[in-house]
Amino acid sequence: MSQILVVDDEPALLRTLKINLHARHYSVLTAATGQQALDAVSRESPDAVVLDLGLPDFDGVDIIRGMRTSLAAPIIVLSGRAEVDDKIRALDAGADDYVTKPFVVDELFARLRAVLRRAPVLDPPPRALVGDHLVDTAANTVTGPAGTVRLTPTEWQILKMLLASPGRLVTGKELLREIWGPEAEERTNYLRVYLAGLRRKLERNPAHPRHLITEPGIGYRFRP
Repeated sequence: MSQILVVDDEPALLRTLKINLHARHYSVLTAATGQQALDAVSRESPDAVVLDLGLPDFDGVDIIRGMRTSLAAPIIVLSGRAEVDDKIRALDAGADDYVTKPFVVDELFARLRAVLRRAPVLDPPPRALVGDHLVDTAANTVTGPAGTVRLTPTEWQILKMLLASPGRLVTGKELLREIWGPEAEERTNYLRVYLAGLRRKLERNPAHPRHLITEPGIGYRFRP
């Protein structure tokens, strides 16, 4: 079940979209302000976002830019702003699609299905440096100053997800959902154990990592 974040300051529209999304078997989060939207993205990592630009606290384009620092999921703008310049600004900021109000519900959901189908699954680079270690993701080998380093299959999965988005926050829920499935989203202790193992193998000082970084309570980041 895909999770959709709907961001709009019109209560009636939020209710309508929530009812229609539930009827189509989506899980729904709602936010009425830009800050609530950013908090929801960092906490829940939704599969797609439907976002109004006219929010009471922040301009919607700034919210898109803020989301794009940690979210790879598709963003559909749903806005009363119909000017071409507004559409260009939103798309250049990182939106995937733009729907103007008033809108046809069936068309909006067709667009939502389309962006969910083409949501990118990022591949790690064929080779990457993690400190003193050369990681070959194609051959599944790691070579360091002391020779070959062996990683477990789960360590490989976690490392490849982090390497695929250098510098970007990958939330704990993203990692847990991708590797162990949706039912494991709350089992953050899994990640603590495996990240500790990766740091022991790849970091010069595992207690003070320079490359496999924890963002407390949110997720992890590969810092090249």
